[in-house]
Amino acid sequence: MEYKIFDSELKVLEILWEGGELSAKDVAAQASEQVGWSKTTTYTVLKKCVEKGLVERTEPGFRCRALVSRQEAQRQETRGLIDRMYGGSADRLVASLLEGRALSGDEVARLRRLVEELR
Repeated sequence: MEYKIFDSELKVLEILWEGGELSAKDVAAQASEQVGWSKTTTYTVLKKCVEKGLVERTEPGFRCRALVSRQEAQRQETRGLIDRMYGGSADRLVASLLEGRALSGDEVARLRRLVEELR
């Protein structure tokens, strides 16, 4: 499943990843405390997350749970970054991350092992 996660949706997902299954009211309370959102704002973002298939909301009690894991969201967003900024070339991303940085022998060895595992 391909999707773009906006910052507001990521905030809701982070609350659910940390708290597990929560009521919409509890998500709104945490969002209010953490980022100052109103209940209406949180409910709107939750609705968008449900429409995208990122969150499931069940009745009664409007219980919410994330349908995507943090790791899955990271992979999806990283793929999007690689496609958008590096023409789909992961090696260009790695080169950009390491540009101008001296690597220790241990770091080089870990990178070599990772490359071998990916072959």
